Amino acid sequence: MLDVSDPAPSFTLPRGGGGEVTLSSLKGAPVVLFFYPRDNTPGCTKESIAFSEALQAFADAGAHVFGISRDSLKKHENFTAKHGLTTPLLSDADSTVCEDYGVWKEKSMYGRKHWGIERSTFLIDADGRIARVWRKVKVDGHAEEVLEAVRAL
Repeated sequence: MLDVSDPAPSFTLPRGGGGEVTLSSLKGAPVVLFFYPRDNTPGCTKESIAFSEALQAFADAGAHVFGISRDSLKKHENFTAKHGLTTPLLSDADSTVCEDYGVWKEKSMYGRKHWGIERSTFLIDADGRIARVWRKVKVDGHAEEVLEAVRAL
């Protein structure tokens, strides 16, 4: 389980809209990674819209923001277009990065167990270390709380 001051696990993931994002290439600036279960579900939509609405404020604070789920690039592109999202979405189709960050968990819904992403956010400092972790995120006000943490770095 990752904790504050741990080195952030490195990765390269494909980005909706084309290209790839490599965490190590972003060193020197804070990075926000919000992991969410699935495109086009109510909580995930609300969270992605909130980060998109705050994206300029994050940029003004010098931070990069990325959403990560197991959805395909095509699903990410449809999700982005449908809701006018501006936050880049990364596809972790094989859940390797989700596992590295400890967000791939056994969950229970209506008495049935299944594996999925636990809604979590990681703030990585300019040196590539975990600065703050939010687990089992409640969506309301979350993007604003993360922005305040970025500004406090």
